[in-house]
Amino acid sequence: MTSSSASVSLSNLRAVVIIIVVAFHSALPYLASQPPHPFPFDEVPYRWVAFPIIDRERWFGFDLFCAWQDVSLMSLMFFLAGLLAPASLNRKGSLVYLRDRWWRIAVPFLFAVAILSPLAYFASYRTTAADPSVTAFWQHWRALPMWPSGPQWFLWQLFLLSALAAGLHAIAPRSLASLGQLVKRFGDRPLGFVVALVLASFAAYVPLAMAFSAWDWTYLGPFSFQLSRPLHYAVYFFAGFAIGGYGCDRGILRYDGPLVRRWPLLLAAALISFGAWGGLTSLTLPDWNASSVAYRFLAASAFPVACATGVLCLLAVSLRLMRWRDRILDTLSVNAYGIYLVHYCFVLWLQYALLPFDLDAIAKATLVFACALALSWAASATVGMLGSRQVGTARQAIAHRPQ
Repeated sequence: MTSSSASVSLSNLRAVVIIIVVAFHSALPYLASQPPHPFPFDEVPYRWVAFPIIDRERWFGFDLFCAWQDVSLMSLMFFLAGLLAPASLNRKGSLVYLRDRWWRIAVPFLFAVAILSPLAYFASYRTTAADPSVTAFWQHWRALPMWPSGPQWFLWQLFLLSALAAGLHAIAPRSLASLGQLVKRFGDRPLGFVVALVLASFAAYVPLAMAFSAWDWTYLGPFSFQLSRPLHYAVYFFAGFAIGGYGCDRGILRYDGPLVRRWPLLLAAALISFGAWGGLTSLTLPDWNASSVAYRFLAASAFPVACATGVLCLLAVSLRLMRWRDRILDTLSVNAYGIYLVHYCFVLWLQYALLPFDLDAIAKATLVFACALALSWAASATVGMLGSRQVGTARQAIAHRPQ
């Protein structure tokens, strides 16, 4: 498989990832572990930010699915972003790359926070509100001590990591080059790479999880982050950056390499380590801080292993089994970013609309997922088509301008 074939596999993986993102959010109201009633809008710790809609229908299978995705999905997204960054950074240079990241990531984040987030969470507010009007919602929203951003928290953290990479590229390019040389050593040593990734993640994650908790978030206006994971996500971003800088076609992720060939072993390791993490984490529930230090340490220590095996399993499977172009996956991959930006609005309002209906949890989650994916896909494709037409019209006008 050539580097272009690797690009096809990663493009297909991007399509699969956005499907998982929409499915994850579609399943949240139906977790068996959730309380019987919605979380009040005005009460600390504002758990409705993470679980905006609570339905009476439940299925434990969704708990397992969402727990697995919570362990590895966001780390994979940071890894993929880092993987694609070196080529763009080397081609454009630091300033142009950072400017493009501003327009590509920061501006959409601001738009999503200002417009899409209140629109989405209005559905959550209506589940417990005495006055469900827009005016009352806006008053309650403005009285919150933060400005919830929903899934868009990923964007501002990604922008900061991209800016850090651009700064290092400008002032200390050798530091980034050394990452590629480090990855080179693991080309035929997949176990060594897994161990190195786990150790780096352990050092970044476990101290923060022990100091704060594995679950708590903090908010600074629209900027939210999980207290235990910022450094962990940085590890995955720069791990991806190192592999991308060295070259996917000749590094640890090459299609004929031992890591990709052993995807069944990675899958087994991912399942076993996830089970171990789940069992150890259950010992810290329902209150992380009230559980013993030993249980917290074991649960926190299991997370880096489960995360690394889960991320590398998905990468290996995509590079091994998704090497060929598919028209639907191509279109989905092209629109993945747009879908990510807008899907939460569709998801929450569909979940809200289904609350009074007598359907089981699987039926509701399936309906929400299918409709939200289709609507957000259509919205992204429409915006992209209109943008392309405007660009084409502008280019024609410039071409025909009298000299």
